[in-house]
Amino acid sequence: MSETNKKWYSLNLNRSKKSESCDCGSNSGDCNSEKPKDGFDQIMEVPMDRRVAFKKITAGLLIGAGAVSSSCSVVSGDESKEKSAIAWDEYFKGNYKLMSDEEKKNSIDRLVRSYELNHGEKLNMSAKDAEENVLFGYAFNISKCQGYMDCVNACVEENNQDRSSQMQYIRIHEMEDGKGFNFEEADDNYYHEVPAEGHFYLGTQCFHCDNPPCIEVCPVQATWKEKDGIVVIDYDWCIGCRYCMAACPYDGRRFNWKTPEVPLDEVNKNQHYLGNRLRKKGVMEKCTFCIQRSRAGKNPACVEACPTGSRTFGNLLDPKSNIRWILDNKKVFRLKEDLGTEPKFWYYMD
Repeated sequence: MSETNKKWYSLNLNRSKKSESCDCGSNSGDCNSEKPKDGFDQIMEVPMDRRVAFKKITAGLLIGAGAVSSSCSVVSGDESKEKSAIAWDEYFKGNYKLMSDEEKKNSIDRLVRSYELNHGEKLNMSAKDAEENVLFGYAFNISKCQGYMDCVNACVEENNQDRSSQMQYIRIHEMEDGKGFNFEEADDNYYHEVPAEGHFYLGTQCFHCDNPPCIEVCPVQATWKEKDGIVVIDYDWCIGCRYCMAACPYDGRRFNWKTPEVPLDEVNKNQHYLGNRLRKKGVMEKCTFCIQRSRAGKNPACVEACPTGSRTFGNLLDPKSNIRWILDNKKVFRLKEDLGTEPKFWYYMD
């Protein structure tokens, strides 16, 4: 038996001897009037799934190691205890896709409270579901894009992307006229005045495919397609294996090699659980069509910021929408259509 386990076992024996005279009134097991059994016996006699069992066993070990204070002692302040409780519950929460409405609300309340405790400011976090009869789509006018990258900057700010690594969901490719869509020769990091003579510009990002290969390869079901067509990620269930990154034929996914850094005064506090909430190290992220905006009836930040009007977003199921007009009246095409991914992102020219 390890030293930590010995301490934990000894601690529980001492508590069992004192339980009859303890006046703290706790029912947590620390001060129960009934003589407690060995911690593992208590757990294994109650039917539960493996996740709950692991949580209870680990809790006992953490108590023995002094990482979590017992209910009969005052080791830390109320805020410190609340932070620990929030972190614990967040770690063991279920996959968002399988959560009940109440579980979603509880998780969001914890995240909002955690941010408030750590930074003294409040967030506005949503869990708004997809609306009926809505299927989002996107169109990009190659003739109008001048390569200004206002869309990239707006996306970074809106979606709380890491500043230090210069993470970007959107790529603007500068391509030479007459060479077609040759991405291997495109310049994605140009630093000169635009538009450059003899070149055109084409933007890529997550295309929110109707048949997304990234979903099929995820071993933990941390990514899926919502009813309105938005492909999302549960950041807390992502294990960072990057299978989805390899499967995406459009270079639409990004990996956090380090904890994202966003200056406090630049944090966008209008967030969605499946969108621009602050991420952690070692998970995948990508464009979500600014789910925090699109599900509130607004355009994604990139569309709003584009100075030339080259970007159009809307409901494909609405015959009166601008996106539908473009699809019905322009010669549109999609990248790598032969793969059968059915991206909901079209290109066209005037």
